Amino acid sequence: MSAQAGGMKIYLVGGAVRDALLDEPVTERDWVVVGGDEAAMRARDFVPADREFPVFLHPESGEEFALARREVKRGEGYRGFDVHAGPDVTLEEDLRRRDLTINAMARDENGTIIDPYGGREDLEAGVLRHVSEAFVEDPVRVLRVARFAARLAEHGFHIAHTTFRLMRRMVDDGEMQHLNAERVWREMLRAMKASRPWRFFEVLHHCGALQSLVPVLAAAMGPPVAHGSNVDSRPMAALRRAASADPDPGVRLAAALLPCVGSPVDADNLAGELRADRATAQLLRRAIAGRTLYEAAARGNVDALFELAVLWRGFDRDAEITRPLVVCEAQTATPVVGCFLHHALPAARAITAAGLQGEGATGAELGRRLARARRDAMHEALQAAGLVT
Repeated sequence: MSAQAGGMKIYLVGGAVRDALLDEPVTERDWVVVGGDEAAMRARDFVPADREFPVFLHPESGEEFALARREVKRGEGYRGFDVHAGPDVTLEEDLRRRDLTINAMARDENGTIIDPYGGREDLEAGVLRHVSEAFVEDPVRVLRVARFAARLAEHGFHIAHTTFRLMRRMVDDGEMQHLNAERVWREMLRAMKASRPWRFFEVLHHCGALQSLVPVLAAAMGPPVAHGSNVDSRPMAALRRAASADPDPGVRLAAALLPCVGSPVDADNLAGELRADRATAQLLRRAIAGRTLYEAAARGNVDALFELAVLWRGFDRDAEITRPLVVCEAQTATPVVGCFLHHALPAARAITAAGLQGEGATGAELGRRLARARRDAMHEALQAAGLVT
């Protein structure tokens, strides 16, 4: 990609520069155009991608190219900005409006890093530091810092004290109230992809934001631990286990939220308040609906294990019971139900209605015989494996 086109200069910016310096895979690239305007972009067949911001899609690669812009805070929340984009905006001005120094670096066509705010030094030191006092103008940045803390925790990153104080100030000033639930949910799901997703909630809890965003989770985590960790709270311990068992962000999030609900109705209400996506909302509901049966099955109750398999449609050969199982297994340090199902389900699935019909059973009687036979097959399989008496 040429860094110059006519009077314009084009720079690779943000995450792609950061990740390359961390020797991590670069999954997407964003570009900033300095010295250009909308007419110049359209003349080169770039396609406008946003009604509110001067962002364009490359006609061949589909990558995003944004005109360098400066922003002035005029209203509340993360949309309360006046945006100016034009040939007069410098690269340094554009980088200054970004959240963290490690995200405020650019690279030109020669591979030279432009780093006016010390991002490379903070990257090497493992520090998440705000670029300027304008950090406080956008409440989404609290979520982003928490997400980067989760993503980069394995590299030893920590939040600068000055940045954390700004986050606390934003919470105290009520800035979290300006975030809509849909945006918060998207950031939570993105954070769940991190190698240490519990850090996301810990950071939000410690700065006070979680109380505003997900109060039931904040309550379940207990009082924030000064200079420590809440990973031993039930939600965070569950999240930690789920993260080691499944990379799916919905599974991880449902595992963290399960201790916060007591019934399927509670699960539906919480999912509605959080504007959860349908798949995660259904997963949370399935997990809470089966929790009592799961706990009984964990004690070796074969009837409960059978009923749990029925509830989660475990006898359907194409059914996916792994997701609710992982959510429930994550709630305990000694999970056994997955082992039980591993041994018992194949035996139960071998018993079919067609086989019993040959014995003359039909209708309701067929259903009763099928259930009885499957339950007995599960018990026999578990006995053979030495898991129950």
